[in-house]
Amino acid sequence: MTHIFNEENFPIPVGFTEEDVNLDAPRLFKDEFYLYYLQYTGKVGMSIYSSAISVVTRKDINEFYVRCLQETVKLLTMTKEILTAKGLLMNSPVTPIPEEVQFVKNKSFSSGGILGKKRPPHALEVAHIFDNLNNDVTSKALIIGFYQGTQDKKVKEFLERGKNLNKKHIELLTNILNDSDLPAPTLIDHLVTDSTTKVFSDKIMLAHKIDMFSMKIRSYGKGSSLNGRTDIGAIYARCIADVSLYIKSGADIMIQNDWMEQPPMAPNREDLDLG
Repeated sequence: MTHIFNEENFPIPVGFTEEDVNLDAPRLFKDEFYLYYLQYTGKVGMSIYSSAISVVTRKDINEFYVRCLQETVKLLTMTKEILTAKGLLMNSPVTPIPEEVQFVKNKSFSSGGILGKKRPPHALEVAHIFDNLNNDVTSKALIIGFYQGTQDKKVKEFLERGKNLNKKHIELLTNILNDSDLPAPTLIDHLVTDSTTKVFSDKIMLAHKIDMFSMKIRSYGKGSSLNGRTDIGAIYARCIADVSLYIKSGADIMIQNDWMEQPPMAPNREDLDLG
């Protein structure tokens, strides 16, 4: 990417430096957590790179993102294989295989219990609810670790709010599964050590959580688009609204601390006219 930027005389983003990570700090998470974290971020990487491929038109940049996607698929596949081998993979509940093709006979199929009886969730609903729960479970544990390593009041309040948001969404989505006697992923908070040594800068922790919560909007939206029950759709909408407000508050802190780099902007024609 640096090579591409230099070729185009495009300023190199500051991003993060060695000063943002304390490599001598004691470990903040146990080994198993890193597998769940790689699964968590691997899914995000696949989503970002596939989206980039769909919008870029320059051959070399397209090839770059294709390579990134291929490597991320390999990493995610390897991570799932290791989780499976260690008996740690939290897989979505398996739905029974139907004996024959069936067709929906009643409009109540989409009812969420407001005007009629709720049906059990179908396979895609279960899969995406479980996947979003896995993301929230990992996010909650990560925030607990981050919280232990910061002393800044505003950053602490932001992380605490994020943990409570994860907790709330885990409860909402778990209830959908439990109502149909389906299991939900277990929490992994116990994989956070008791270290309070600062490992990451406030800047990198804040930016990371803003990015990952931004991806929740995409993940919740995907689950909502494949959903057929009105109550589940309403819960996803509620979760997206919660996350949107949370991201805004984090961005405000980034801006106040002069940490947020501005992306390239379309020209303001009104300002050009004034000139």
